[in-house]
Amino acid sequence: LALQRTFKTQFPQEYISLTMSSLTSTNSNIEGFVCEGPLVGKLGLSPEEVKENISWWKTLGDELCRHLTLDKDNLSDAESKRLFHYYLPVYHWFERTLMTHQQSSEKPLVVGISAPQGCGKTTLVSALEGLFKFRGHTAATVSIDDFYLTFENQQVLAASNPDNELLQYRGNAGSHDLALGTTTLQKLIQARSEGTSAATPRYDKSAHAGRGDRAAEEKWPVLEGPLSVVLFEGWMSGFSPLLTEEVAAVDPQLVPVNEALRSYKTAWDKYCDAWFVVKVEDFNWVQKWRLQAEVAMRSEGKAALSDEQVQDFVNRFLPAYKAYLPGLYANGPCGSTKDTPVLMLEVDQSRNVQG
Repeated sequence: LALQRTFKTQFPQEYISLTMSSLTSTNSNIEGFVCEGPLVGKLGLSPEEVKENISWWKTLGDELCRHLTLDKDNLSDAESKRLFHYYLPVYHWFERTLMTHQQSSEKPLVVGISAPQGCGKTTLVSALEGLFKFRGHTAATVSIDDFYLTFENQQVLAASNPDNELLQYRGNAGSHDLALGTTTLQKLIQARSEGTSAATPRYDKSAHAGRGDRAAEEKWPVLEGPLSVVLFEGWMSGFSPLLTEEVAAVDPQLVPVNEALRSYKTAWDKYCDAWFVVKVEDFNWVQKWRLQAEVAMRSEGKAALSDEQVQDFVNRFLPAYKAYLPGLYANGPCGSTKDTPVLMLEVDQSRNVQG
């Protein structure tokens, strides 16, 4: 139900009489609908390939409805497009990339996922993990958020940079435990046979009145091998450091953040075999998306940030977006090469995929 509420909050549109049953009543209906999507051509899928594998699209569409607790007989236009124009084409790329990876490696495929806060990343990654499992592939999801410094160490970082607002709270490069992330990724990669396992850290963002702290180790979930794929997601994943004078021109407070970012390539990015990047035209949309999430929480009677607190929170991330997103979009994720599989797609302000 939580996923369903998140989905409907992120993609609100009027419902129309488009249902899964009417959509899939004939193969030609679903085939045509899939081919109308903006990603089919981008992924090199022909109408003939879609037609030949139409049972794949129908079966996985049903599974997505189940996973997201959507009524397949009462889908909105937005939901239908989300499933068949966005989530399933993206999963098709992921599954194809996994198949190619397995031809030359016995290790799990590690996919770095880079997407701005609030763009629907959590829901999408949950859907991808669910589809992998449905297809018989054991998947693990880990977020850079789970590698934040402990509350105590974050306090030390803040005290060491008293005049730098970007380092007073968790979020930017420098506020992560890189060694913990490296160790976790290594253990996940090694969990490729029966009897192996890897514990994945969790971060409690509600601890210390919202300042956050690492959850006790006994609360970390333990993932059992063999793993097929690791989904490694984060808002700043794949950011490449810039020259000092370049970041200083954006915001002088970014200079120590940029220096910290130099270590992320060898600590984390180098483990990514492939990358998936969600591109946005305007990074300022993050504030709107965050406000929507807080309004939804208030409507459910949950504690939520005020509009002013949301603005303050988002402002701590905007300089990094301004400095690093252009390079990410133009040159690809840090550490990627011409041989690295990279899928980059764009979403609009309503989180609709544009291609």
